[in-house]
Amino acid sequence: MNYAELLQKRRAIRDFLDQEVPLPLVEEILRDATLAPSASNNQPCRFVVVQCRKAIKNLSDESKACLLRDHNDGKIALNPTYVSLLADENFNVFYNAPSLIFVAGPKSVGSLDVDAALAAGYIMFAAAARGLGTCWVALGANIRDPKLRGELGLSENLRIVAPILLGYPTAIPAAPERHAPEILRVIAQAR
Repeated sequence: MNYAELLQKRRAIRDFLDQEVPLPLVEEILRDATLAPSASNNQPCRFVVVQCRKAIKNLSDESKACLLRDHNDGKIALNPTYVSLLADENFNVFYNAPSLIFVAGPKSVGSLDVDAALAAGYIMFAAAARGLGTCWVALGANIRDPKLRGELGLSENLRIVAPILLGYPTAIPAAPERHAPEILRVIAQAR
């Protein structure tokens, strides 16, 4: 697959075949993710891999409960469509994916969001290059239960930035129409 094809094949996938992703393949993808740039080459990203569907469902339920609690307490304002989805006990924020990767890092790192986003992008392209599908699901980052966090190896000082679904896609949708780049200005050297 050439670079242009890779850009076309990296789509948000929310429907997966009932097929497990071998852990060595996930580890290979994560090795690629460590090549992502980070501020001052700090490399703050840490990864949690979950390949147990029951655990993934429990994590979905935890994230949904935390989001709904924050919404009901007025800490966040969710779109009414999301409120209905999150209240549905059958809705899994991780879309029943066979694998889930959390990209996390120290709360104290000021560049964590950018560093984790770059690592997540590398994960998504590395997966697409291997015929796998991914989707960054921000709704799944709200894991606060100390027991669940402990099971994930997430200490108090770590924050989840990017929950990434991973699996074999049932289909790869076509890329939607994209706007031309909106270049505000080009400043060139005078001749």
